[in-house]
Amino acid sequence: MTVFLVPAGQGRYELYSEAPEEPASVPDDHAGRFKRWAHSAQVQWHALVDAARRAPHDGGTHGRFARWRDSVICRLAESIAEQRTLWSLRKETGATMRFPSTMAAAGARSVLDQSLARAQRHHGKWLIVDLVLFLASGILFFVPGPNVIAYYLLFRVVGHLNSWRGARQGAQQIVWTLESDANLGELGSLVDVPDAARAPLVAEIASRLNLPRLTAFFRRVTA
Repeated sequence: MTVFLVPAGQGRYELYSEAPEEPASVPDDHAGRFKRWAHSAQVQWHALVDAARRAPHDGGTHGRFARWRDSVICRLAESIAEQRTLWSLRKETGATMRFPSTMAAAGARSVLDQSLARAQRHHGKWLIVDLVLFLASGILFFVPGPNVIAYYLLFRVVGHLNSWRGARQGAQQIVWTLESDANLGELGSLVDVPDAARAPLVAEIASRLNLPRLTAFFRRVTA
């Protein structure tokens, strides 16, 4: 697995990769009730995300609330997708981190260690908070239609759990190989350049790194 240390501002960096989404495994006949419900919730959540992404292009008429709901769902889906870097680490024993050529390897390693430690604290805290909220969301079972709040909280619980496990694995078990990368160094020089002016350059760097979603990610973390 390869992780990229993306510059995000003065002294700020983000761990990034474009790990593929793990397919939802269909529970077998002996699976427990909660596992079957979780699988059903995951399938319905993906259906909600697909519908929200299609909504602006389907030619239909949508009210203000529907547009707000679809916008929230799309942002949540993007947030979940960005956690997959940490999710993927939980199954690795060795990984490569490519860092900007403008920094020393020792500095890059220090940033990596600090990022993983911070991720463990952050996701561990929110795992507890969201688990409590998810259990409390059961009172909405009587509301007609899909329980979007429960689906969202379930994904946050699973996401924070997997992120915490990945950060712990990265900090304690993974053997890291560090590689300097001139493309990331060039990307760092564009942090303070206005988005309209730098967009073609960032897109070219993303193409060279074979990271199709890097442009959108870089825009968000440097905003």
